Amino acid sequence: MSEKPVIKACREIARSRLFRIEELELRFSNGVERTYERLGSFGTGHQAVMVVPLLDNNRFLMIREYAGGTEDYQLTLPKGLVEPGESLEEGGNRELKEEVGYGAHQWKYLSEFTQSPNYMKSRIHSMVAWDLYEEKLEGDEPEPLEVVEWSFDRLLELNDRPDFSEARALATLFLVREKIQAGWLENPDG
Repeated sequence: MSEKPVIKACREIARSRLFRIEELELRFSNGVERTYERLGSFGTGHQAVMVVPLLDNNRFLMIREYAGGTEDYQLTLPKGLVEPGESLEEGGNRELKEEVGYGAHQWKYLSEFTQSPNYMKSRIHSMVAWDLYEEKLEGDEPEPLEVVEWSFDRLLELNDRPDFSEARALATLFLVREKIQAGWLENPDG
């Protein structure tokens, strides 16, 4: 494996309310130099969390919300930023209450995902929540979200739906299904 490239310079070339575009000047170990661009972070230290709310070992809840990137309504998992001072579990529980109308008594960390590592710095933490209870918090969504029940035995159907295209949500759901089948939720240390 080659050495990591040397970052000769990193500068902001554009900014919006939500995004920062950075230009990276790189020198690779073989001497080749390139300029890369990426969506940068604002350095707020905020983490992001995605939640799989389980009704039981086969059924879970998703939401349907408008997605500006695809210009359509998309079926996905509840997710959002973790506020300063919140743990991943606390942020996930708040997002769950805001978007789905449930909180959870039980939580388990699953994994951390990048979205497009060649072009973005952002990461999201996936968590599993169960032992749900009804509780609705006011969120920042511009309209009420539709809550949709789905099951792990129908996961392949999601791939064929035009209103489901988020790869990190699909990867998360497949991982959870495999881990549930392996007894993961019954093992507090696993």
